Amino acid sequence: MHTATQPDARSRFTIGSSMRAAVYRGKNDVRVETVDVPGVGPGEVLIRVHTCGICGTDLKKIATGSHSAPRIFGHETAGQIVATGEGVIGFAPGDRVMVFHHIPCGNCYYCKHKVFAQCPVYKKVGATAGFEPSGGGFAEYVLVRDWIVRKGLVKIPDQISYEQASFIEPVNTCMKAMETLRLQSGETVLVIGQGPIGIILAVLACRAGATVVTSDLYPQRLKMSESYGLRYNVSASQGDPMQLVREMTDGRGADAVIVATAGNSLIRPAIDAARPGGRVMLFAQTQRSEVAIDPAAVCVDEKTLMGSYSASVDLQEENVRLVFSGEVDFARLVTHRFPLEQAVEALHLASHPGPESLKVVIQPGMGWENS
Repeated sequence: MHTATQPDARSRFTIGSSMRAAVYRGKNDVRVETVDVPGVGPGEVLIRVHTCGICGTDLKKIATGSHSAPRIFGHETAGQIVATGEGVIGFAPGDRVMVFHHIPCGNCYYCKHKVFAQCPVYKKVGATAGFEPSGGGFAEYVLVRDWIVRKGLVKIPDQISYEQASFIEPVNTCMKAMETLRLQSGETVLVIGQGPIGIILAVLACRAGATVVTSDLYPQRLKMSESYGLRYNVSASQGDPMQLVREMTDGRGADAVIVATAGNSLIRPAIDAARPGGRVMLFAQTQRSEVAIDPAAVCVDEKTLMGSYSASVDLQEENVRLVFSGEVDFARLVTHRFPLEQAVEALHLASHPGPESLKVVIQPGMGWENS
């Protein structure tokens, strides 16, 4: 192990040589195992994980076996620094932090064109709990590599909970989608799907001055949407959200439609729901496949089909300000909390959400500090 500073009195932890982690061993195979604590090199920091949100992209990787094993996933990570490597400036043991696992180089073709998620350095994950770097938040400790420490580590104010801070990365991804949509005040937006991401997207659209209609199969989720100030919520199992949209737009259709639920079956209805000249944002379609669309809707009706993936470093400061301001209580989206030893159960629930489940988090730090 490389030399690292020892944890100070604020960190309250003794770092052993081994830890527990939820290890991906192949398609639909995750096991809670004992693994080595990552060594800390120059410029790196070691974090004891308190809370890590479960993201749909990790679930898809596990379900499809798309990545080589073994790996430790989890990238919506908040915790406390317990050790720092030589040369680390601005961070010390005891600091409460949130980790961005992707940070672009800033110099390549894609960075110059502001398409950060396509940057080769961005694609290189900068946080690991061992094995191949894959985020690592589903573990007791996660190592943050040097370029992430310099540009992707965010200190958490004392008054902000780890749960609230764990939303920084997903909120950034939603802000990026909003920026791509270029919403204007007064536009009508339909958000299909009111899981945690759908609710965040709807809230941000509302903050941009849009009139927002949401839809979901579960009325329970729409009640949560309503609690965030979203007024127009339609149960897709009981009604037609497009009928409401048409009534609100003199029959034109939505200025913008956001597909915030996975699967391809809703792409065609989303395109149909947009007015001529409107925009359709695919947010959750992260698996490559073929899907039939009406090409005349794009050509003749001049509808724009667009996508947004991952976060934008340009939005980091604005995003952090929003999450830390407390203006939106994102932590209320957390409905289920699991200790690390129950990570497999947590992943199963997140993969098979029910009416009452929204954000599911794994909390290796459950019990050592109030969330």
